[in-house]
Amino acid sequence: MDLDIAGLRVLVTAGAAGIGRGIVEAFHAEGARVFTCDLDAAGLKTLPPEVGHRVADVADRAQVGALFEDAVAHLGGLDVLVNNAGIAGPTGKVEEIAPEDWDRCLEVCLTSQFNCARLAVPHLRASGNPSIVNLSSAAGKFGFALRSPYSAAKWGVIGFTKSLAIELGDAGIRVNAILPGLVAGDRQRRVLEAKAQQRGLSFAEVESAAFSYTSIKDYVTPQQLADQILFLCSPRGRTISGQAISIDGDMRMLA
Repeated sequence: MDLDIAGLRVLVTAGAAGIGRGIVEAFHAEGARVFTCDLDAAGLKTLPPEVGHRVADVADRAQVGALFEDAVAHLGGLDVLVNNAGIAGPTGKVEEIAPEDWDRCLEVCLTSQFNCARLAVPHLRASGNPSIVNLSSAAGKFGFALRSPYSAAKWGVIGFTKSLAIELGDAGIRVNAILPGLVAGDRQRRVLEAKAQQRGLSFAEVESAAFSYTSIKDYVTPQQLADQILFLCSPRGRTISGQAISIDGDMRMLA
């Protein structure tokens, strides 16, 4: 299917690895012009040479300002912002979580999306096909025991998304959230390993428990997430906005 996104000017946060890298590579493969950032300088250097990049912490507003200067100069404007950056945050009971770990999780998973959106919107208003995609999580619609900072942040992403969709609709800027379930990759493995350690269980036991809450007992892939995001950002997705779209195997709750 030709999505007609060749030349689309796209900024993806945290694009050096995992889900972000899958999104960057998918846009690039379709002929879009892409800029990304990450804290992983070595990972950024392994991206296709046409992909612009900068080391940046999107929780730091000064670094976000420099990121947007570089990205807009490289791309010649902006059509799409994908707020992908996020961290797993601490695993533990609420009374055991260090306040600084709570703060850092919300800063990266939620506040960074505000930091980027506020600078993106003036450029998106000048685009003929403007959109924002915010990465939330299945944890954004279910309570997630032992992961309260992450779940709180991802619920916040959905509220932020729906509010922006209403606010920016008159400008034709569509805003959607993607809610991945269990995603194949190192990050998901680390989350399950931390939960296994916290509960005194084996990795296999925790993984099996996680799959017990889905009807399709398998991981989704970064490519599946990227495919949905590309569609939303293409002209075919012009009338889709304010949606919190789950990409999972019919997940009903989180273990």
